[in-house]
Amino acid sequence: MASLAEIVRSRTHLKLAHIAHLQRLVASWNLLADFCFSDLLLFVPVDGPGDDGFVVVGHVRPSTSQTLYRHDLLGERTNAAERPLVSSSMRLGSIIEGEITVNVIRERVRVVCIPVRWQGETIAVLSRESTPSVGRSPGELERIYVDIFNRFARMIATGDFPFTVEDSDAKESPRVGDGVVVLDRAACVEYASPNAVSALHRMGVHANAEGMRLGEIGLEDELVRDAFAIAKPVTQELERGEVIVLVRCIPMLDAQGVSGAVVLFRDITEVRRRDRLLLSKDATIREIHHRVKNNLQTISSLLRLQARRTSTEEAKEAIAESVRRISSIALVHETLSREAGEDVPFIEILRPLVRMVEEAVSSPDRELRFAVDGDAGTLPAAIVTPMAVVLTELLQNAVDHAFPEGRDRDADENLVRIELVNDGSELIVRVVDNGVGLPEGFSVDRVNGLGLTIVRALVTSDLRGTIDMFEPPDGTAGTVVELRVLLD
Repeated sequence: MASLAEIVRSRTHLKLAHIAHLQRLVASWNLLADFCFSDLLLFVPVDGPGDDGFVVVGHVRPSTSQTLYRHDLLGERTNAAERPLVSSSMRLGSIIEGEITVNVIRERVRVVCIPVRWQGETIAVLSRESTPSVGRSPGELERIYVDIFNRFARMIATGDFPFTVEDSDAKESPRVGDGVVVLDRAACVEYASPNAVSALHRMGVHANAEGMRLGEIGLEDELVRDAFAIAKPVTQELERGEVIVLVRCIPMLDAQGVSGAVVLFRDITEVRRRDRLLLSKDATIREIHHRVKNNLQTISSLLRLQARRTSTEEAKEAIAESVRRISSIALVHETLSREAGEDVPFIEILRPLVRMVEEAVSSPDRELRFAVDGDAGTLPAAIVTPMAVVLTELLQNAVDHAFPEGRDRDADENLVRIELVNDGSELIVRVVDNGVGLPEGFSVDRVNGLGLTIVRALVTSDLRGTIDMFEPPDGTAGTVVELRVLLD
């Protein structure tokens, strides 16, 4: 389904500033729909000379009442004949009320059309749509909520709402059903909904709030003073003991300035408790990775001490290979100790791993260059750890066998290139060298060397992938090792 911005850009003449104003309105109009117990539709005139048509660029349903429309009307086209009140409100720039028969549902609908004004220009019409009320007197809560909506409607018609700067994340912002307190021009409580009273009780405030300021009943009211002073919404978390409440103060404006405010309460104690548990768990996991890294480095140091006490070259080389394998795993845990989760960008592991191998094998007698092409993206630790060991082995194998010492080099440099491809479902890793190539009759399934045996075991078991080794398809000298790993 197309977004508001896409519909407006493709079917109307509105500018980017107009679109931004409408997006701010749509971002905050859940509140308005709840206050008026009605569906809200946003109509924008379509582009075209002599065209009296409109397109619906927004539709929101109330959470405090039933909706009129089973289907979303976003993108629907209409005209002045079908929507005369919308057309009149757009033309006159004033709020117009009445009843019409809506063809979509073939019922009479009570409509309040509000011009959406931006810098003195009417750019759209907001339509409040509900079933006609017959023979029923609204209760106190309903009367007050509808009055609040009407005050916001007048602000929309004068261009004072939505506010140019929003301070709260819409996903966490309190809703009307969470609790509402209405303040008058002097910031005294005019009305507190039952849910707001319950929220105040949970915070330890049991005094009758009516006619008093929030500060007088023992509740911090700095955000109310700030909202009245700057005439913009202010949101703050208040913590009382084990209870955490998100409080949002939205000022209401008229010709004289701030005429009052709506204060919304939302108990977020459980949400914050889960957030803190996650942060604590995440910190614990990072600390574990840090300790594992330190332990692996300690093991590496012990192995180096052992190597210095060993007299045979074969034993020293075996210990050095073990140190490289341990170091590659330590690199993974070092990166995980800095990350917020168990998924890490693989390039952050690969680059230091390549430098480690390059520093270990470089010598004046054998000049090698390593390069990395592509990006494997973010991978889980379950793949990163064995992949780091596999690549360490493959790079070392390329150094040992593709470029043997004493090899007569021509003008071409000795190059090992790691190619990475991640299409979201499969990870492809290639280690390509321009060395002497594979021996005749070579098969990766029949190798007995420890390095490639480790690689084959890790790829087929831990990574559940495949490995293949072949000569470059373009006929050049060298070897290609290709790993394919399916991503869950």
